Amino acid sequence: MQGMGGMATGAGHVLLVSGNTSLTTMATAAAESARCQLTCLAELGSVRELIAKKQFDLILVDACAFGRKELERFLTTDMTRQGRVVLVDGVRRRDAGHVATTPGDSVEHFPGQISFDALQSLMGHALQRTPSREIPPGDEFSGMIGRTMRMQALFENIRRVAPLDVGVLVQGESGTGKELVAQALHRLSGRAGKFIAVNCGAVSPELLGSQIFGHERGSFTGATQAHAGYFEQARGGTLFLDEITEMPTPLQVYLLRVIETHALTRVGGAQEIPVDVRVIAASNRDLQRAVAAGVLREDLYFRLLEFPLALPPLRERREDIPLLARHFLNGLNTRYGTRKRIGDEALRQLGLRAWPGNVRELRHAVQRQYILAGDSGDIAALMEAESPLRRRSSDVREPARRTDTTLEIPAPPPMQDNALHFNIGTTTFEAIEREVLLKTLAHFHNNKREAARALGVSLKTIYNKLLRYRAQGLIGEDVLDDPPEHNGRAA
Repeated sequence: MQGMGGMATGAGHVLLVSGNTSLTTMATAAAESARCQLTCLAELGSVRELIAKKQFDLILVDACAFGRKELERFLTTDMTRQGRVVLVDGVRRRDAGHVATTPGDSVEHFPGQISFDALQSLMGHALQRTPSREIPPGDEFSGMIGRTMRMQALFENIRRVAPLDVGVLVQGESGTGKELVAQALHRLSGRAGKFIAVNCGAVSPELLGSQIFGHERGSFTGATQAHAGYFEQARGGTLFLDEITEMPTPLQVYLLRVIETHALTRVGGAQEIPVDVRVIAASNRDLQRAVAAGVLREDLYFRLLEFPLALPPLRERREDIPLLARHFLNGLNTRYGTRKRIGDEALRQLGLRAWPGNVRELRHAVQRQYILAGDSGDIAALMEAESPLRRRSSDVREPARRTDTTLEIPAPPPMQDNALHFNIGTTTFEAIEREVLLKTLAHFHNNKREAARALGVSLKTIYNKLLRYRAQGLIGEDVLDDPPEHNGRAA
């Protein structure tokens, strides 16, 4: 009989083998205090099968609940891939030496009757020594790692939903690893088909339909041959649709039909083609606002929302930053045959940063420091945490000018309230675009229709960009809201 106690989404796994109700209750409380996951078995015979499937940081066995021969047979079980194994006395009976162990054995014997404090201490020390859940065994989570409670809860939810044929909607900021979640769901699903990822915002709206659903020969200019779309290519597998809000509304209607009927008709075709494909969608936007703005159909939203998974931003899981930094550095060392290290001061500095680009930005920062460390082998502190393009202009030394050819450059006119101003060479195109949009909105008193008309873009484009800026924390709710006299949105 197997039961779960403690916190099911903790940072480590402990196995208790005991039929003693009092010991089980005490261990459950200790596991909650130690913030770990506890699995309870009443019989030693069930241990071998369980540890073949799952790795534990600590295995506690109630020596008072089983006979000598039964315990000796248990001790022959292969424990090499497991963490610490400790025999404990659940009640005050039998002497502590009834099962002989030596200091060299992988099995220890805790002297005397076990107490709550002793259980808590054993769990804490074992999880510090063997953090087996930091990187899931077999890389089942496609390289995602984390010891924080939120990441462990995410891993557990992925395990639970992966084998089920339900839609999953992955939400998280840019750079948090939404595609890795989709890959993990596919890997754990048991589906034999391909995993195909599509960024709906990276394909032109005119081509997206034929790319996803396929087309027949002659269905449009340039269609010289039939094409099997991503749905057909992923038959028996998983189709991951990233940036789902970028899909045009007519395609959203057809996508919903394909998901519901498990069949599609290619563009320009007449034959209905059955498709057994699991659809996983993702977005870095506030989807309820996207529905309100008309960029995501409500019926598709609720169909995709069968099981939502939320990825926390890196700033909300700072405990994982040293773990992630070392993981990325180890990957670089393995790839290039080096042995570079990262010091405590560098890790401290990494932990203080905001990381708006999340895990992706951290990975790039570690890669830069790996390059800058040169042959020294040590990253003692962050010599240049930002990209060279983002340095202050005062840090860039200008080339010496010849005095005899110096040009007289007139001073720029005074800045007006709605003027654009930025430093060439230190500002990204995205930042310039954002400033243009926000200045235009301010000029038209947040009238988004007037701003769209002035900029020569659609109203939907305006809302898409504002939703992205809001998700990144770059604008407030007031910018998204419409004044009462201009309360018109895209249909």
